[in-house]
Amino acid sequence: MQKSPINPAASAALQWDDVRHFLALARNGSLSGAARRLAVEHSTVARRVEALEHALGVRLFDRLPRGWTLTPEGETLAEQAGRMEDEALAFSRLALGVGTLQGTVRISAPPVIASYFLGPRLLPHREAWPGITLDIVGESREANLARGEADLAVRLSRPSAAGLVARPLGQLGYGLYAAPGYAERPADAWQFLGYDDSLRQVPQQQWLDGIAAGRRFILRSNDLATLLHGARGGHGIAALPHFLGAGDPALAPVAAAPCPTLRPIWLVMHPDVRRSPRVRTVADALLSVFSEAAGLLSGETVSGT
Repeated sequence: MQKSPINPAASAALQWDDVRHFLALARNGSLSGAARRLAVEHSTVARRVEALEHALGVRLFDRLPRGWTLTPEGETLAEQAGRMEDEALAFSRLALGVGTLQGTVRISAPPVIASYFLGPRLLPHREAWPGITLDIVGESREANLARGEADLAVRLSRPSAAGLVARPLGQLGYGLYAAPGYAERPADAWQFLGYDDSLRQVPQQQWLDGIAAGRRFILRSNDLATLLHGARGGHGIAALPHFLGAGDPALAPVAAAPCPTLRPIWLVMHPDVRRSPRVRTVADALLSVFSEAAGLLSGETVSGT
């Protein structure tokens, strides 16, 4: 494509969606990667980028066999497009402040907390605000709140990213749990269920390793729900958060020295979304449900552990 001066009329007709697709392709380097990121067909990405090139009269990418590479002009405009995206995201966050108790609030949380704690306890609160739809996403990664991947996040570590607001929700304690009657077996016959090598260094796993003292681990996984179901099935002893083990009729606490690990739980949000009535309402509900379950979460109200 031959470079030509940008037509003022064409630049006035620029579409933000075209710029957004250009930026995704610049970051991913391939049509397929950008398409996955945007949840569209790869042909849509190509069409949008070509429309932007036509509007600007500038070739933004070299089409190479192994991917699309930014031209020097494309590199310059990608930097500006990133700033445009930041402004658009800031606009969206600020727009929440003029909202009402209508719309969706997206909450990111560790998978087990999302499914076994937030779902059962937060949904009853929703009856007080029927106009709000909850989108609870269980994920191990940290959602990017500045880019609007979630409105609120429940995390087991205080955020290190600048500009985020964090409030303590409580502490997460652990204990030993197994199927009822399992601990009545001879102690040297006990078997254990624990994290795999990717999580061997977390404090609760190190504590469990000390309890096992060389006895066999018959199952290792990076998924806490897998360990939970193994313990329920009578296959061994697992170190589980108290909110999972206590009160579960398929589990019983196993007497042991208390686990020294208490992991802090944080509610994290971008300061701009605090202006949103619906986000603030859900945040208040989260603070309430965690406060009500504080003793269960920490293990203070759990007997036999």
